[in-house]
Amino acid sequence: MHTDSPSTPSLTRPGPSRRFCVAPMMDWSDRHYRYFARLISRRALLYTEMVTTGAVIHGERSRFLGYNAEEQPLALQLGGSNPAELATCAALAEEAGFAEVNLNVGCPSDRVQNNMIGACLMAHPGLVAEGVRAMHQACSVPVTVKHRIGINGHDSYAQLCDFVGQVQEAGCDTFIVHARIAILEGLSPKENRDIPPLRYEVVQQLKRDFPQLEIIINGGLTDLEVMSEQLKTLDGVMVGREAYHNPYLLAEVDQRFYGDAHAAPDRLEVMAAMRPYIARHMARGGVMNHVTRHMLGLFQGLPGARHFRRQLSSAIHQTSDPLALYDQLLTDMSERQQAALLRAASIR
Repeated sequence: MHTDSPSTPSLTRPGPSRRFCVAPMMDWSDRHYRYFARLISRRALLYTEMVTTGAVIHGERSRFLGYNAEEQPLALQLGGSNPAELATCAALAEEAGFAEVNLNVGCPSDRVQNNMIGACLMAHPGLVAEGVRAMHQACSVPVTVKHRIGINGHDSYAQLCDFVGQVQEAGCDTFIVHARIAILEGLSPKENRDIPPLRYEVVQQLKRDFPQLEIIINGGLTDLEVMSEQLKTLDGVMVGREAYHNPYLLAEVDQRFYGDAHAAPDRLEVMAAMRPYIARHMARGGVMNHVTRHMLGLFQGLPGARHFRRQLSSAIHQTSDPLALYDQLLTDMSERQQAALLRAASIR
C-alpha cells in the first residue's frame, strides 16, 4: 500500500495522494501515455482506462492488468456491477500492485449501460454499495468511486446525497465527482463531456455536507489557477483532456500541488527520455505510433509544434526507419527551441 511522503500535504487516508489526478480516458490513458506522463510529473496520480470486470476475469491478465513499474502511483478503474466479480477483480488488482481500485459510475455510453456499467448505476445506489462493500472485503487497497452529479431522471441534489450516503456506508470515503449530469438518451459520450453544464457549486456543497469524505472534483478543468482555487475547499482535482492534449501542463504539478522542489524536465528532455522506451517497445514487435500518438501535444503553443505533430502523425507512416525519424525530430526541435531563445534574447 502506498502512503504519502513527508513532503506531500497531509492526508489522513491511506493510499496515494489524490491532490492531482490524471483521469481514466478510454483509448488515451493506456500504459504508453502513462509512462510518458510520469516522465513529466513524479507525483500526479495516474489512472488506467476503464477495464470491465469481464475482461479482467476472462481475458488476458497481462493485457488488462499490466503496467510499467515507473507508472506508480497508479490506480485501476473497473467497470462492472456484479459484486462477486468486482471483489475478484479488486483482489487481482491488489495482487498486481495497484495503489487504488476505482469503480466507474460515470461513463454514459450505450454499450456500458446495456451491461449495467457506468453512469446508469447512479440510479441504483444500493447495487453500487454492494459492489463497494464486496471490493473492500476482498482487498486492502483503497476503493474509490468516480461518478456524475446525477443522470437524467435522477438529477436532484437529494438523490446525489442519497447515492453518496449509501456508498459511504459501504466503506467508500473517496468520491471523484464529475461536475455534470449525464444524459443517457440522446447524447453521445463525447457530447456528455461538453453539453450538460458544469456545476462546480454542487461538488462544493457535497463537500460541505459530507466534510468527512475526500471529494475530488473533475470536469472541464484546464487552468492551474482554477485548480488551485478548487483545492482551497476540496481535497483534489482530476484532469482529463487537458492533461492529454497539453501534457506539459503536468510539469508544474509537483511543485504547485505537492511542494516538491525538484526541477521538472524540459520538453526536449522528456522527448529524449522516451526514446529508449520506444526502442524497447519496437524491439518487442510493437508499432512506434502506438506510443508517439500520445506525445503530439508535447510542444503545444511553441515554435515548431505543427512540424512536431506532422512528423509524428503523418511522416512516421511513410518511413522505413521511424526511430531515425524520431532522432532527427529531436534534433529539429532542439534547433527550433534554440532559435526561439536567440530571437527572444535579441528582442530584449
